[in-house]
Amino acid sequence: MRALNIGATGMQAQQLNVEVISNNIANLSTTGFKRNRAEFQDLLYQNMRRVGSNSSDTGTLLPSGLQVGLGVRPVATYRINEQGNLNITNNQYDLAISGQGYFQVQLPDGTTAYTRAGSFQTNENGQIVNPDGLLVQPSITVPQGVTGVTINASGQVLATVDGVVAQQNLGQLQLATFINQAGLESIGDNLLRETQASGSPVVGNPQAAGFGKIVQYSLETSNVDIVAEITSLITAQRAYEMNSRVIKTADDMLTTISQLR
Repeated sequence: MRALNIGATGMQAQQLNVEVISNNIANLSTTGFKRNRAEFQDLLYQNMRRVGSNSSDTGTLLPSGLQVGLGVRPVATYRINEQGNLNITNNQYDLAISGQGYFQVQLPDGTTAYTRAGSFQTNENGQIVNPDGLLVQPSITVPQGVTGVTINASGQVLATVDGVVAQQNLGQLQLATFINQAGLESIGDNLLRETQASGSPVVGNPQAAGFGKIVQYSLETSNVDIVAEITSLITAQRAYEMNSRVIKTADDMLTTISQLR
């Protein structure tokens, strides 16, 4: 009774689908979060009669075969990298990227991670860091006595000092892009890591060709569409129920067979 195993694979697939949708909904308010979509593939087929095989000694061929599928399996969770909305916060160290690119932060092991979440602060040394204290790369230090910081669309960090007319240039923020953004590995804390699938990062200044611009006093919101996610959740729930009904139907058929006399 193949239907038992087929129905079981369907239930397992929809369980994972619900988990992915649940994670999307849970991160509805997460800064810079990109929603995920579960991808599925059908399993191997059992050939009862192979299409195109000889059906007689005269060389006639079967125009169609007889195949029985063995179910479904999850193969990937695909990240949807469309732009989220920009939310004005009026915090001078809150930065959003309008367009392509990722901020770069240095992990404790010295490697670089990438993020769309630009909710930055300064640490005890005046260095610009993320909420976990990881240094933004390239490193920029805001000296004491600065009364205001302006970060323009091109990523230049400019400081205003009392009594000085001209603004002081503290450094240049840079963004990184990847040829395959979906290949980046999520490591939590709004951070992504480079993999072989993503390709090597291309680093450049904001507003350069292929890079987005920096928007100060703003944060990028999650790109989760709650209406679409609830609709997908209902669809996944119904698919789970239908697969469980397949298992029940197969069990009823086995019960009928076992009661034959």
